[in-house]
Amino acid sequence: MSFLLEYYQPIVILIFAYWFISTSFTVIQEGHVGVTTFWGKYYRIFYPGFHFKIPFIERVLPAISLQNQSLELSFQAITSDQANVYFKTLMLYSVLDNQETTIKNVAFKFVSKGNFHQTLTRSIEGTVRAYVATKKQEEVLLLCSEIVQEVNKKLDETLSQWGYCLLDLQINEIKFDEAIMRSMAEVVASNNLMQAAYNQGEAVRITKVKEAEAEREAAQLRGQGTALFREEVAKGISKAATEIKAADLDPSFVLFSMWLESMRYIAKESKGNMLFFDGSIDGQKHTLKELMAMRMFPLTGNAGEQDVTHFSGAK
Repeated sequence: MSFLLEYYQPIVILIFAYWFISTSFTVIQEGHVGVTTFWGKYYRIFYPGFHFKIPFIERVLPAISLQNQSLELSFQAITSDQANVYFKTLMLYSVLDNQETTIKNVAFKFVSKGNFHQTLTRSIEGTVRAYVATKKQEEVLLLCSEIVQEVNKKLDETLSQWGYCLLDLQINEIKFDEAIMRSMAEVVASNNLMQAAYNQGEAVRITKVKEAEAEREAAQLRGQGTALFREEVAKGISKAATEIKAADLDPSFVLFSMWLESMRYIAKESKGNMLFFDGSIDGQKHTLKELMAMRMFPLTGNAGEQDVTHFSGAK
């Protein structure tokens, strides 16, 4: 018997030494902290590194991560006009800091990590549902940022008491029932058609206005051109009258020459293809009588005021 004790003694010592070392030391990974209890009561915090703990008596709880953590949520809410809204969100949170009070809250406020996730999820869902219940369905799609602000406002104080902080809440998807989505798509399509019709009408109106403005400017330019033409004609007649008086010539020759020039201008500028003249003896006599009758008007510098554009010789 003594022989067996002497034989197994080294093995027992080695086993005991291994057990003592494994239960007396612990390693905390980077980005985590450890919490120990002494006879079930909080004792101290282990930060990243190699630590000695009292065997049998001091117990190390599961390490607490100080890193950012994410959690996906999917839930349903109802608007004030009884429309079902389906949300898919991504929540990003972390431990508030590595201070002793914060770590104690994280370690002892909840029984387990799963229990904390469940409580946090229900808190966010309740906040979103309460907010959406005050809005109509057409408003919900435009209120993503407001919903996130409402969640942050409601949960900031509560999470800090638990030792956590909400870093970000992203609403990745908002869906309604199929019938509501179809009706909303039809409303959008009809609004787009109305806007297109309005734009088309505005384009036609602007085109008409521009055409009218262009026509008015063209008419104004034509009028100015006609006025300039008449002014030049008046100057020419006045100059011719002065020269006729100075040369003591018969004005009938000048009038006849102007009549021929007028016929030539009419033939050149008119849109017709033919210009008829009464070449009979009576017609020529009638034309000459009209030209001679114009001598009854004084040929002065105001000759431009006389109407010399009508000649009965042209038909």
